[in-house]
Amino acid sequence: MIQLGEKQTLSIVKKVEFGVYLAEPGREEVRVLLPGKQVPPGADLGDELEVFLYKDSKDRIISTVREPKLKMGEVRALTVVSIQKIGAFLDWGLEKDLFLPYKEQAGKLKEGDEVLVRLYIDKSRRLCASMRELHELLRTDSPYQAGDMVKGRVYELSENFGAFVAVDDCFSALIPHHEDHSFLQIGSQVEARVTGVKPDGKLDLTLRQKAYKQMDQDALQVLELLEEYGGALPFNDKASPETIMQEAKMSKNAFKRAVGHLYKERKIEITENSIRKK
Repeated sequence: MIQLGEKQTLSIVKKVEFGVYLAEPGREEVRVLLPGKQVPPGADLGDELEVFLYKDSKDRIISTVREPKLKMGEVRALTVVSIQKIGAFLDWGLEKDLFLPYKEQAGKLKEGDEVLVRLYIDKSRRLCASMRELHELLRTDSPYQAGDMVKGRVYELSENFGAFVAVDDCFSALIPHHEDHSFLQIGSQVEARVTGVKPDGKLDLTLRQKAYKQMDQDALQVLELLEEYGGALPFNDKASPETIMQEAKMSKNAFKRAVGHLYKERKIEITENSIRKK
């Protein structure tokens, strides 16, 4: 069966001036053109060729021996080559650029951006790109373990869960919601540390350093926050995690460590309802 967006091995069933027609064995009534400039030298009737199937500019199914940058069932980072009224067009290594409709975009794009996308077939039976619902296609067999440093690209943001990241643009990972990710955007590239590997193989990440390294930086952040509040915070380290995250942009545990560190250095005093700078 002819499958758009996939590579298939088909046989040459007819030679014409402008190329050859390919078909599956026993199903020669369904033929696909391979343009002449892509026909391998010496290819003859009956020869098998591995080709990728897509649609040309006239919406006809066509084949190519070129290797596309993205196939059905994969997730890849592609470059935006143009922005039009109907959407964006991406370079995927073939003569006809890949269309990314506006409704399938997860943020505002500009030419030159690299975006993480998957393939899908729209209602008109055309191959298109989407920046949405990538998680099901990301791999869960990464070689990484807790403590490893990794690089990835943010592809989804959720208030309930956090920032979803594609490590190496292919492995499923998450920066949990209790970490500050308000500065991240779709497409942001991050360097993070693996804090754990879930039973299903997905990675948990943190943008923070190990606690003993991060504490000094967090302490400085608390001091800066005190300055913003005129030297006194209207809450202490017993405040709710939500309040601390909203105001200090860190987890409650990290805040308590930073406040404890500053208290031992006698830089602050802690009252029943506040923290004051000495």
